[in-house]
Amino acid sequence: MTIKLIAGLGNPGPEYTRTRHNAGVWFVEELARRNNITLRPEKKYSGLYGKGIIGNDVVHLLIPTTFMNRSGQAVAPLANFFRIDVDNILVAHDEMDMLPGTVKIKQGGGHGGHNGLKDIIARMANNKDFYRLRIGIGHPGHRDKVTGHVLGKAPATEQALIDEAVDEASRCFDVWQKDGLTKAQQRLHAFKAQ
Repeated sequence: MTIKLIAGLGNPGPEYTRTRHNAGVWFVEELARRNNITLRPEKKYSGLYGKGIIGNDVVHLLIPTTFMNRSGQAVAPLANFFRIDVDNILVAHDEMDMLPGTVKIKQGGGHGGHNGLKDIIARMANNKDFYRLRIGIGHPGHRDKVTGHVLGKAPATEQALIDEAVDEASRCFDVWQKDGLTKAQQRLHAFKAQ
């Protein structure tokens, strides 16, 4: 199973650039940097878009420039235009149920209250079979603190763990494209940033 489209979720604008909710954006930016893929504004897909070869396959990279709760407005048109099946899509996003420094890949499942995933599922005709790259950002401890947590910047020590995890995830994506998902998952799921 090869991935043909990777979307990195976040919020647009300089005030959100380094907030935890933009962890998915950091992953796509890192993949673009590692693989010399230029991301340019593309109105048709409501986002920053680029494509290039990763592994031996053409991969479309997308950072929606919609707000998080409208992520599907960017992902669905691109997937439809290039006729990319749902199970060839990877969505990278922040995950509160995992600690900073951890990353996991899974296919399918619900949205778990994540507004970006919720909108993508709705706009992909309720098909949930896309892959998710879940980047741990930790939980603030109480649901009343969630908004401030995801829209806040992580302390430097936590940010370093998240950055390390994003770097490892980008390396594991190469493994996925060349040697398959199982090998990539084994390596990534065993990883914990120090």
